[in-house]
Amino acid sequence: MNPVADGGGTPPMGAVESTDVSRETWTEARPDGWVSDGIGDTPIGAEAERAVRLLHADARLPRPAQQRVFTIANQKGGVGKTTTAVNVAAALALQGLNVLVIDLDPQGNASTALGIEHRPGTPSSYEVLIGEIPLHEALQRSPHSDRLYCVPATIELAGAEIELVSMVAREGRLRTALAGLHSHDFDYVFIDCPPSLGLLTINALVAAPEVLIPIQCEYYALEGVGQLLRTIEMVKAHLNPQLDVSTVVLTMYDGRTRLADQVAMDVRAHFAEKVLGTVIPRSVKVSEAPGYGMTILHYDPGSRGALSYMDASREIAERGAAERGQHA
Repeated sequence: MNPVADGGGTPPMGAVESTDVSRETWTEARPDGWVSDGIGDTPIGAEAERAVRLLHADARLPRPAQQRVFTIANQKGGVGKTTTAVNVAAALALQGLNVLVIDLDPQGNASTALGIEHRPGTPSSYEVLIGEIPLHEALQRSPHSDRLYCVPATIELAGAEIELVSMVAREGRLRTALAGLHSHDFDYVFIDCPPSLGLLTINALVAAPEVLIPIQCEYYALEGVGQLLRTIEMVKAHLNPQLDVSTVVLTMYDGRTRLADQVAMDVRAHFAEKVLGTVIPRSVKVSEAPGYGMTILHYDPGSRGALSYMDASREIAERGAAERGQHA
């Protein structure tokens, strides 16, 4: 493989997509009937063309048979948990599904990326966990999409683990709160966890039947994943029998390095079909977007990062539809 880096030029139009190659490395073929006016012949024109097609896409993803709840977890920091949570959520909403993001990280980065208010005193996941308010009172709609909602995190959440220690059913408080949410018909719920395996992450694992693990394509990518998997097995044995790692996403892929390919091969060998075929590229644009209170889908919809998250969201939705068909 010889992928193209972020600033290294644009591949020829019509390049063939290959397995496990990120959107950094190829450009979509033109759909049948697309009439070119010539602007796509330059790098800027091609990106503008992709942005228009993404934002005005008519495709609608299939709704799951029942609400799907994902915990996005990895106690290693900086692997793309929050980035994956907000961008997959935004991509699903853009394609016609109703999505909720629950921010369980006291840093509140998911809230920031979705343009959600999360100053101290804002109704948040903290008040929900300690039982002060029901979940629906903490909901805020993202300014970027009518279908995308968020329960924000405030700095008060940093002390929640200490307060939860003495509470009854401390591990299941988020599950109880989610069960009482009847005012909205969400197709997908994503719970963004802090980079730890404390009570906040345990609450998320108890509340969700599915775990999505982002793994960075770096040397220490798999370090710590073993501990996470042991924690998942413990929660499954004692608190949530339905819990399962359903999805693994490779993030921060840099195709210029052999290391990235080796890590991807190792992860696929370990997790097999649970790893999405789409790989999320390392991208400056993806990192910039939260600073403007946006996801990459709204900050730069023509970028490789945006297209990658669109592809990842389609894979997740189509896998869910396939599983629904198998159990029908």
